[in-house]
Amino acid sequence: MTPTLPALDIASLHDFYRKGGNVTDVIEAAYARIEEVNDPGIFIHLADKHKVLAEAKKLGAFDAAKPLFGIPFAVKDNINVAGMPTTAACPDFSYLPEKSATVVTLLQQAGALVIGKTNLDQFATGLVGVRSPYPIPKNAIESTLVPGGSSSGSAVATARGIVSFALGTDTAGSGRIPAGLNNIVGLKPSLGALSTTGVIPACRTLDCVSVFALTVDDAWRVFETVARPDETDAYSRPIPAKGFGSVPPVLTIGVPANADLRFFGDTAMEEAYGQALAALEKLGYRLVEIPFADFYTVANLLYEGAWVAERYAAVKDFFDAQEDKFHPVTRRIYGGAKMLSAADAFNGLYALQALKKKLAPVIASVDIFCVPTAPRHFTVAELEAEPLRENSRLGTYTNFVNLMDMCGVAVPTGTRRDGLPASVTLLATAGKDGLAATIARQLHVASGLTLGATRWRQPAPAQVEPSDVADDLIDLVVVGAHLSGMPLNHQLVELGGHFSRIARTSGDYRLYALAGTVPPKPGMVRVPQGQGAAIEVEIWRLSPAAFGQFVAAIPSPLGIGTVSLSDGTSAKGFLCEQIAIEAGGKDISSLGGWRAYCSAGEAVLA
Repeated sequence: MTPTLPALDIASLHDFYRKGGNVTDVIEAAYARIEEVNDPGIFIHLADKHKVLAEAKKLGAFDAAKPLFGIPFAVKDNINVAGMPTTAACPDFSYLPEKSATVVTLLQQAGALVIGKTNLDQFATGLVGVRSPYPIPKNAIESTLVPGGSSSGSAVATARGIVSFALGTDTAGSGRIPAGLNNIVGLKPSLGALSTTGVIPACRTLDCVSVFALTVDDAWRVFETVARPDETDAYSRPIPAKGFGSVPPVLTIGVPANADLRFFGDTAMEEAYGQALAALEKLGYRLVEIPFADFYTVANLLYEGAWVAERYAAVKDFFDAQEDKFHPVTRRIYGGAKMLSAADAFNGLYALQALKKKLAPVIASVDIFCVPTAPRHFTVAELEAEPLRENSRLGTYTNFVNLMDMCGVAVPTGTRRDGLPASVTLLATAGKDGLAATIARQLHVASGLTLGATRWRQPAPAQVEPSDVADDLIDLVVVGAHLSGMPLNHQLVELGGHFSRIARTSGDYRLYALAGTVPPKPGMVRVPQGQGAAIEVEIWRLSPAAFGQFVAAIPSPLGIGTVSLSDGTSAKGFLCEQIAIEAGGKDISSLGGWRAYCSAGEAVLA
């Protein structure tokens, strides 16, 4: 007996396939859902159903080696799919690519099936989703509201349960704003993590391909499938999919200071943000208020000299030849760029560099940030009245992110008192995609929300398995001052290290509080079998280069040796020379670890 068609999250679909379900049934259901939703603004081009069904049949029986086997997805129409026209929401710009974008090719190789190309703010310029000559996609939750952009069609297709996930792009928030306004997840990767080869650029130095999904697990599955360097992309860099599923036991979250919060009169959104922060505290995280005025100053740069000129440069020849073919608002923005000089561009770059330097210690003072995804919901009528002002306001908490080389995940957190969706975005420095996604996942699960605009319930969170892409990283056993929340932990973080897990050593070690160390540090030594204790430690992971740099800076009497763990494995980790113990070290082994000793209030005496 064929199992009943499930929800479109990846876990449910793969369970359906394992039980004998057919991919063709899922594809038929996706096209039936398009008819049922009846929103002509979502797709600019639909794939021929018969061709997609033929591709589905070729997949055969369920293949667990394909991480996206039989998963339907949509693609923003500024990303190439071979055989489908690319328009960037400008019909006169349309062309038929012979080759798919790198990310699309990787997804298809993983078993995913393209359903169609989605609508967008023309040339990915806008956060509203209404700057298109095609019909405007309807917000999936409330049709009078803007859907958000520029990846409007991708977000709505996902929220309405037509596809399991969709690709967008993100330069100023286009992969986050539509997610927040449509009750879905929007993963904005670190710059360079996903190839942009085959993507029409907006601001090439800031662009990234983003992922819309029903759950964080699904967004991460897509991300780890396509996060790899691409020699054909000059801005590609090796940022492996790592760190998902693990959070350090001590973690601080930066939030905008109350005086700096901006909701533009939307008290329901302000209340919902406060509730999300309360949920983070309930999960055990410590919140730290951060002055945000300088972040807003960075955000304002995005629509000044350098980056407006960069948008114009991306389509200069076409714009100069056919300016009248552009959407009126888009034409106004690009036309203004023609008046800018090279000096304007350099002045913008200088201003950004100064702000980066000023904000670096602020960003380093916390592990991650939590901001509202959008400051408020806007109606379509409000956007028609003030198209530029309201667009700018939507980007309050998004415009600075790519300029500051940060990654982020927008995640639903609840339903406002007026029934509209609430969302926050977890932001982190480049390479911490896994940490941002992990905390986003915790918030989504805690919310208990149904998925998108469907009535589908969230699936049980999957057990996260270590990813093969992280195999080149080196495990480091951390014992004392480098533990999460301790004074020297920043040294690991600054080298790109990420927390893996809490562990215990085998019972062959003794731990001592060393005398005269600043900050206070312990020393762990190996002793004969039967004379030691199991010590609580943390496992952090570093790249080989970072590991070498870290080890070279460790002062005597500490060093790195091989530490045996209670599960029978071993890893490189902190050990201490015996001479330091003999010089007055205090045996604290009975407490079971350095954190317990510090909690007892005795570390200051060491």
